[in-house]
Amino acid sequence: MRTESRSPRGSCSGFTFLEMVATAGILMILASAILPMARITRTRQREIELRRELRAMRTAIDRYHQGVLEGKIGGTDVKLGSNGYPPDLETLVEGVTQVGRVDGLKLKFLRRVPIDPITGTQEWGMRCYQDEPTSDSWCGQNVWDVYTKSQGKALDGTRYNEW
Repeated sequence: MRTESRSPRGSCSGFTFLEMVATAGILMILASAILPMARITRTRQREIELRRELRAMRTAIDRYHQGVLEGKIGGTDVKLGSNGYPPDLETLVEGVTQVGRVDGLKLKFLRRVPIDPITGTQEWGMRCYQDEPTSDSWCGQNVWDVYTKSQGKALDGTRYNEW
């Protein structure tokens, strides 16, 4: 009869140092591949949000202008030389009194001035109806268009402030 002697180490199970180093190396390679993809995904999400906020503000500006053209907004709410556009973004939030309403209900176009997802502030670049399309200064009379004040470039290579 043969008896095999087992060493105390033979019954222990676990990982060797070499296996741990190899596993850590593989995890580091995978992590280094995932981090750039996560940054791109985050940037893409902020760009989508920027487009959505710009569209919401531009739609509100257009609805205000349409209200002036249809005669729903008038009187002291429409300033001379404004071409029927709102005097500022806050007017779209605060609202204006509808012509012919005696109950004082206001037409509101935005719930709030949105936060620019690129700059993280509520400061937006604005253009007047009288400004050049590429102007980055606001004449202060009306808001015909809005843009982000960020000077950064988008994933597609265009500048954010040109959207």
